Amino acid sequence: ALDPVIDQAFGESSELRYHSPILQRAVEGLFVALAAWRTASVLLWTLTRKAARETADSMLPQATAQLSADGGEAWLARPVILRHTTDLAAQKLMTMPADTPPVRLLADKTAAAFSGLSRALDALALLMADPRRRLPRRRGVRHLDIPDRLPALVNGARTFVTVAIVTLLWIVSAWPGGAQAIVFAMIVSTLMAPRADQAYAAALISFIGIIFDLIITSIITFAVLPATGVETFVGLSMVLAFCLVPLGALLAHAREPWQVGLFTAMTMIFMPLFAPSNQMNYDVTNFYNTSLGIVVGAGVATLAFRLIPPLSPAYRTQRLLDLALGDLRRLLHRRAAPSVHAWDSRGISRLSAMPDSAEPLQRAQMLAVILVGAEIIRLRRVARRFGLDAPLDAGLARLAHGDVAFAIDDLARLDRRLEEWQTLAAVRARARILAISGALAQHPAHFGQLAAA
Repeated sequence: ALDPVIDQAFGESSELRYHSPILQRAVEGLFVALAAWRTASVLLWTLTRKAARETADSMLPQATAQLSADGGEAWLARPVILRHTTDLAAQKLMTMPADTPPVRLLADKTAAAFSGLSRALDALALLMADPRRRLPRRRGVRHLDIPDRLPALVNGARTFVTVAIVTLLWIVSAWPGGAQAIVFAMIVSTLMAPRADQAYAAALISFIGIIFDLIITSIITFAVLPATGVETFVGLSMVLAFCLVPLGALLAHAREPWQVGLFTAMTMIFMPLFAPSNQMNYDVTNFYNTSLGIVVGAGVATLAFRLIPPLSPAYRTQRLLDLALGDLRRLLHRRAAPSVHAWDSRGISRLSAMPDSAEPLQRAQMLAVILVGAEIIRLRRVARRFGLDAPLDAGLARLAHGDVAFAIDDLARLDRRLEEWQTLAAVRARARILAISGALAQHPAHFGQLAAA
């Protein structure tokens, strides 16, 4: 839901476009906070009520006292101060002493949630033009993670077929309006494709709007202008205002999606259909050739969405889950793992691409895959320091074959070996094992599909 709003903001402010990485990191930060909260929630769910209360009470008051005192308006009124507070809270939680894996895990994940909120507060400070905000150095071009290439390939194939059909019709019939039909077939096919399962309905609404525009422009061109004898710029402007101002007002007050689509199409297509010129042309044949080209192009594109529909939401959701499991399986077999940031970015792109109709369980499974992969990357680094690569690889190999129960047992044995060390790194590694085991135990059937991923 944030993507179109961010795109609109970029169009209104060149400064926001220049600082676009801040907004992108803010969206990622919200997902990171969500994943961290999910891990903490699963941990507290596995503990007894008394143990969960004692674990939370041992760490939360010292970290969240200032945040609890701030009202909701503080997020917009002083985001920089709140960002500083969240950074301090995250730092306290990361360095606080914790002798048991549950406390360590809860502290680390709460700190990760605060760090994610800190990124969102950075974006709020940018939007509020707060002069005290931090200005990160400009980085290079950010790698774009493509969650799934198949929907784009389907959209590209549909556009190719649409343009090919209109081009063939133009060549065979030697129709003067063929070029116009090709242009609008490509425009409608390209603009509506990102709407996925709503693409056909949106294209149909736009086509209806074009038909209404054709009726209006026909009346103006062959009835209003000749009858009134308008020949000056002021007169033409008044005629255009008589049509465009009501359309703009209707668009501004539109609430339903179909109203927005209808009035947007009528506003955009009005001028190409009307085609005013310095020496006004009242040639009926020329007008209807041009108009028919626009109508035919938009109509063929709309029909193409019906004949070659986008992938269904259920299929796209399952594909994204399968692709995420495939990423995890490759991670389990590969020693040269990507960075945690790269792993999280790819997982977040898949999570944000899930259709609105995806079930909460499916979203939770995607979050669990993201969590397990990130914790495995961190755990491998720590295991190398303690010389426990072989036991960890054995457990991960079982997980790669879908043996979830045996993988949990292997991780439990690794946890007992790490218990010999009483260092912060060892306790943190045990906390990561606890997080992985909790996610595997909560979704055993989903992780059991790793063998077929």
